[in-house]
This record gives sequence, C-alpha cells and structure tokens, in this order.
Amino acid sequence: MPNVALKAARQAAGYATQQALADALTEAARQLGMRGIEVSVRQVRRWESKTPPWPGEDYQRLLVHVLHQPVEDLGFRAPWDRARPAAPAAPTPPTTAAAPTALRGTLPRPYGSAGTQPGTVGADYAIVTQAHRRLYASVAPAALHRAVAEHAGLGTALLGETSGVARRVLAAALAESLLLLGRIEFFDLRHPAAADATFVRALQAAGEADDHLLGAAILAHSAFVPGWDGRLDAARERMHAARTYARRAPASAEVLAWLDAVEAECLTRCGDHRGALALLRHAEDVLVAGSDVVSPGWFTWFSAVRLHAFRGNTELVAGLIPQARTTLEQTLADLPDTDGKQRTVVLADLAAVEAAAGEPDLACALLEQALDQLAVTWYATGMERVRDARRALNPWQDSAAVRRVDDRLYSWSATLSSLQR
Repeated sequence: MPNVALKAARQAAGYATQQALADALTEAARQLGMRGIEVSVRQVRRWESKTPPWPGEDYQRLLVHVLHQPVEDLGFRAPWDRARPAAPAAPTPPTTAAAPTALRGTLPRPYGSAGTQPGTVGADYAIVTQAHRRLYASVAPAALHRAVAEHAGLGTALLGETSGVARRVLAAALAESLLLLGRIEFFDLRHPAAADATFVRALQAAGEADDHLLGAAILAHSAFVPGWDGRLDAARERMHAARTYARRAPASAEVLAWLDAVEAECLTRCGDHRGALALLRHAEDVLVAGSDVVSPGWFTWFSAVRLHAFRGNTELVAGLIPQARTTLEQTLADLPDTDGKQRTVVLADLAAVEAAAGEPDLACALLEQALDQLAVTWYATGMERVRDARRALNPWQDSAAVRRVDDRLYSWSATLSSLQR
C-alpha cells in the first residue's frame, strides 16, 4: 500500500501533484538558506511509495515547514526501534513580571532526545514570526516590541522542549524574532545597549539552527552599534565576522550588497567618507551583476532604492551637496508608498541638503513632510535625522518657516511622543 498519509497531507496543503510538492520543497530550501538542497519529483515519488525511505534531517525540516505535520504523521518510520523516553514534568512558569531569565543566558537544551512538543511546533511558531515581520512596517514600535519580546520569550522556553528537526526550525524562527526585536530597539526606539544584548541572543538562536545566513544578518546589524558610536575597529571586526558567515551560506547579491552598505554607513559615521563611497559603488556593481541565489523571506529591509538612500546620506555628510540632492530626490521618487520609515529619513536628509545649499524655505517644507510622516509611523532614527537637519537651519532660526517647523517639532504631542518612545 502506498504512503497515503503523505499523499493526503500533500493534497490537503494544496499541492495536487508530486511535482508541485517537489517545487514547494525546493523553494522552501532556498528561502530557508539551505545550501544545495533540491527536491525532485522522483524523490517525492519514493516518499509516497509502499516503502518510503526515512528522510534525512534537511528533508525532514522541509517537509515539516511546508506541510506543517510531524514526519511521523506523514507515513515515515524511523529506522530504529526504541521507545520514546518519558517526558519530564514541565517547568513551573515564572510568577513575576520580570523578563524571562532564559533570554539573558544561554538557550535551554532539550529535556530528552525526543523532546516534549509536537514536531510542528517550529513551523507553528514561525507563522507568528512571519506575521510580526509584516507588521513592522505599520505597527507602533513600542506596541510591536512588547509583542515580539513575548514571542521571543515563548520561543526560548519552547527550545527546551524540542529536539531534532523541530528544534532547528524553531531556533531559526526564534533567531528571526530576536533579530526583529533588536532592530526595533536600535532603529525605532534608539536603545543601542538593549539592541546589542538582543543581537547576542539572536546569534545564539541562529547557531542552534545552524543558519549561517541569519548569523551574517545578525552580526551585520550588531556592527551598527559600535559603528554609530564612532568605534570603527569594533564595527569592522563584526563586519568581518558577518562576511565570513555569508560566505558559508551562500548569500544572494542583495545580501552581499547590503553588507557593503552597512559597512559604508559605519565608515560614514566614523569620518571615512571616501572609503564609504567606494564600498557603495562596489555594492551597486554587485547588484548589477546579480546572482542565482535567492534572498530568504526574512530579508526585507534592503533593495536598490535603499542602497541609494545609503549613498545619498554619505554624499550629504561628505559635503557633496549637488550629488546628494540628485541621489536623494531619485530615492524619494522611487520609494514605495508603504516604506514610511525610510521616507522620513530621506526627507530629512534632503532638508539637510537644502539647508547646506542655503535654501531654508525648501528645507523647512521638506521637514514638515517628514514630520507628517512621523505622525503616521514613528521612527526614532527618522526623528534624529529631522533634528540634525533642524540644527543646520540655525542661521535662519528667526525666519517664519523655521519657526513653523519648531512649532511642529516641539508641539505637545510631538514632544511627548519623543520622550515616551
């Protein structure tokens, strides 16, 4: 009798043919950064045969990810015959409102070789992680931070109750959640010390998942912390590590270009404008050359338009005002309507360009647009850029246009929002 359990699960998931399932598994491997993994229709046919072979660990991970069922429920039988060890009692949950201590130390190990959670726990957990990723563009940072922190606490606790493939799937989703948490802390709330600690926990989870591409992304994000603080040597060391992890993955052209952009921003903050511009030119060349490697689904924060935003800011800081204006105006025109946070940053940088060019009225008009956007989508990094541009307008601070900006910048609501967030 053929493996009807797998066939039924395939059809229930919407894959009418074996080829459709093979294609879905192969695409999932690319999205998860699983190097060199492809699933053929012949492989699926063997799995649906009378004597299906026990899938390797990577294939188990893909089957659970795509079909959301434990491998044992898909008609497969492990080649060993040993009883499942008894699961120990679940730990008593904390009774205080303090942050879970597991988040501050090493990640828990499984209770036993079989774990206590079902094989779908990782895939189920990942669904919420993916939803948080999409919510980042529109939800208030403070509110989303609370939700993601609770989700990360749950994932950390669940790691101690999983093993094998389920643990790897769960660890990868947890690493992504912690990366998002660190991004919110660093860019949206401007708490760099908290973000730095969160990135360490994210790297631990990526190590549990053995996901080198996630590791590269986390390490590069962590480089922003010393880079924005003027500690170039520390930023460079983290970027060396990030590039090393990316080489193991492999990484798409977009990921490689983003690594150049991150290092370029660190160089810009530390005063090496020439080095930053050279890296940005290299990033543009990498994007033009492209690659056959597909970026993972969680890589949502970079594009060719974002690269131009990096370059425009570097040109502004380097005093290349005409070039910065051209770059930033094109960036603003190309930004999608949904990218409100980046729009705030570009508007503020353009305002600083006009202030440097002696056009205070134009600068103020751009700053008012940036403040309009901040009222819709708060972004602490965007507010920092607004304040930088406003300082450049000090020579005209008695003009009506600048006073109008100040009235907006220091209104009751804007001032309270800035202090509360």
